[in-house]
This record gives sequence, C-alpha cells and structure tokens, in this order.
Amino acid sequence: MTTVLTADQTAVTASEKVLARLKPGAAGARGSLTVHDPFDGSPLIDVPDHDAEQAIDAVVRADEAGRAWAATTPRHRADVLRRWYELLVANAEDIALLITREMGKPLAEAHAEVTYGSDFVRWYAEEAVRPAGNLREVPTGGARLFTRRAPIGLSVLITPWNFPLAMATRKIAPALAAGCPAVVKPAALTPLTTLFAVQLAVEAGVPADLVHVVTTSDASGFSTAVLADPRVRKVSFTGSTGVGKVLLRLAADNVLKSSMELGGNAPLLVFDDADLDRAVDGAVAAKLRNGGQSCIAANRILVQDGIADAFTEALAERLASVRLGSGLAPGVQLGPVIDDRAVARLSGLVEDATQRGAKLLTGGSAPQGPGTFFEATVLDEVPADADVVTTEIFGPIASVQRFSTEAEAVARANDTEFGLAGYVFTQDLDRAFNVADRLATGLVGINQGVPSNAAAPFGGVKQSGLGREGSGEGLEEYQEIRFYNLALRPTD
Repeated sequence: MTTVLTADQTAVTASEKVLARLKPGAAGARGSLTVHDPFDGSPLIDVPDHDAEQAIDAVVRADEAGRAWAATTPRHRADVLRRWYELLVANAEDIALLITREMGKPLAEAHAEVTYGSDFVRWYAEEAVRPAGNLREVPTGGARLFTRRAPIGLSVLITPWNFPLAMATRKIAPALAAGCPAVVKPAALTPLTTLFAVQLAVEAGVPADLVHVVTTSDASGFSTAVLADPRVRKVSFTGSTGVGKVLLRLAADNVLKSSMELGGNAPLLVFDDADLDRAVDGAVAAKLRNGGQSCIAANRILVQDGIADAFTEALAERLASVRLGSGLAPGVQLGPVIDDRAVARLSGLVEDATQRGAKLLTGGSAPQGPGTFFEATVLDEVPADADVVTTEIFGPIASVQRFSTEAEAVARANDTEFGLAGYVFTQDLDRAFNVADRLATGLVGINQGVPSNAAAPFGGVKQSGLGREGSGEGLEEYQEIRFYNLALRPTD
C-alpha cells in the first residue's frame, strides 16, 4: 500500500501568513471563486469571480495606463523590471509556499519554479535596453530605410495552472519591456501566485492599472469579450491545442498578433550507446518534473533494443521508490495531480494500455485516502495505438516503447500532430545532432531532461503552437516593425 506523506505543520503555518498578504480585490458581480489545496481539497482563499463587463473595464484601464508606459524610456522600464526581479527573489520562500499550496508540487520544485520564473523578469530587464532596428540602403540608391520596433499595444495573456509563476512572468515581463499594458487571466485553479507576483510588480514601480489580473470561472466569456475589443492588439495563450484553436478563431476577427504555446506529445529517444545512468536521470526529470504535468514532459519513451531491458529495469526501480505526499512534506518527490478528473484520466490510460498488452512494471493506481494522487508508473512494451501513446498524458506515467533502428525511431517520434519538445540520449555527437535536426519539434534536449531556459526561444511547431517565448524572440512577440523611407538629395 502506497504511503502518502502529510504536510509539515510549520510550513503550513508559514503559507497561511503568505495567504494573508494577498490582496485579491473585491468580489465580482457573480460572487467569488474558492481556490483549493489539491493535497486534501481544503479551501485556501476566495478570489473575485469577474464577469465579462469587468474584464472589459480592465481592458479600458490598462489601455489608458499603457499610453504613458509606452512613452517611457527603455532604461526606465528596465529599472522597474529589475526591481520586480529583486522583489521576487526576496520573496522566494513565500512564493514557493504559495505555489505548493495552490498547485501541489513539492516545495523544492516550487523553489525551482521561482528561480525559473524570476529569470524571465531579469532577462527582459536586460533585453529592454538592447538595441533594435537598423539602417538599410535602398538597393537602387537615393534613400535610406530606417527600421524600429514599437510596442504592439494592449496584450491579453492567458496562463495555465501548472506553472503559475513562470507562465505569468514569461508573458508579463516581455510585454512590459516592450512598452505594452496587459490583462492577465490566470487559470481558475491556481490564480494566487499570479496575483501575488503582480502585487510585487506594483511595489516595484509598475503602474497599478498597467497590469490587470482578471480571475474568473467563465474563461469562454472572458475570451469572447476581450478579444473582440478593438483596444486589444495581442493575445498570448498557454494551454491545450483545442482551446488554442478557439482563441485563434476569435483573434482572427480582430486581426490580433497571436502567440500560442499548445499541447505536446514529446518523444524521448534512448539509443544503445547512451550513458545508462544519464539517460535514466534525464528520463526521470523529463517525466516527473511537475508530476508530469508539463507540456514538454516525456510522453513517449522510445528505447533501442540493446539497452531497453536495462533502461526499463532501472527506470522502474527509480519510480517505484518515489515518495508521494503533500508538497509541504519533507522529502516528498511527487505531489498530487491537479484534480479528480486528472486521477480518473490517468487510471483510464493505464487500464487501456494494459488491456492492449502493455506490461505494468510499477505503480498504476491512485492511493486510497484524501487528495488527488497517482502513483509514479512505468508501462513497458506499450503498443503504438494505446491512448497513453497518442494523447498527452499530463501525469506521472512513463510509457516505454522499443525500436531497432535510428530511422525507425525518428519516424515514430514524428508520428504525431504535435511538435513541441523532444529528447535524445546518445554519446555519438553526429547522431545527437542528426536526430535532433530530423525531429519535428520546436526544442530538443540532448542528454538532458530539462531544456527550458529564459535565454532560449520556447515554442512548438505543427499543432503545438505559434510564436516563441523567452530570449530576444520573445520580446519581438510584443513589438511591431515600422520603417521610415528617407529620401536623399542628389549629390552635385
């Protein structure tokens, strides 16, 4: 019987003090939303449940504040972002506690998210003052072309529940650096971290009306209303491909610049010449980070025949020893999944796979008792038509398939409509780059399981999305290019 570790009461008490610091605002017209702790379902705090009319009011106020912000200097914006970064770092412990309470991940992982999320603010504090634009000569002579980048305008930022700080800062920071106001809609399940982060941004000098956080249970009503408003010029969304397509249709009517970071079905390829320990470590990181509730989580682990038995045995041994429990429990490695629906979906994936012939090596069920937990699971020799292969798992299930040749591995890895992330484990440098180049994904981790970085352009291909977040490319998503044609007087 799987033991579920309970929360450390000292950490619980500390998190209650953080909740008391939150200023969620007055209740909306429809009342309020209650945020729950996924460890045991207990209520944490109520936040406003805003309606479409209030969302439009946020658009109006942010747009008005944005005119003055767009006129500020890049240095001013950079200095404000730097102060925000410093406040995030100074409040790292409180933010981590908040992430764990509302989302469930272990406190150590929450601290890692604070570092990752804060890095986006620091990066764009630096990126804001880097030069953009250039001078070009007209090929036929007689004129010069000046290009510059200008803020795109009011940006609607819709974030998911799985990384409540990082997904917010990854969007808000470049918007502010570019000179844009923003209306942010966090997921109804995990709005508290975003509220607190924006609270700190205001303390750092971000004008109070420049970034509005709209909490609501009516995501569809929010999107329909705000994306139709002519003041809105940009939408950025992280979430499922299905919802992303709906938002793109809405954005089309207003011709909005759109960034979509959508679903994934990441392949993780382990070749015979891979370092076994390194490959297992990478697979565990790529699978269990955030409890597998990540769009870049390893969804299909493809292992070459010669190393397959040793790899799956080692992987099963590692996952069998994973400690489940409250994210505030000392030594816990796997927290709860986000809700009861996730537990039911994961149970269904395991049942479908085993009925089709997959071998269950460890885990596979939900422990009895309170909370929405699911055991770390390894399925071996999973058939290609199993649901766990064809759909995004979003949970702690490692699905292992076997292959014989490099060509077969690449073909199977690309046999999906998604193309966000991929992973390659091999000690052959030529193979590493050759396979990475042939994977139809936006990013590839080579001999590592956590490839994301604020300095890198994060995003997918195919039905995994449009645009990039992070790096210099992430700033360009909130800018438009303008050019001036300067005629030159002919020389004598």
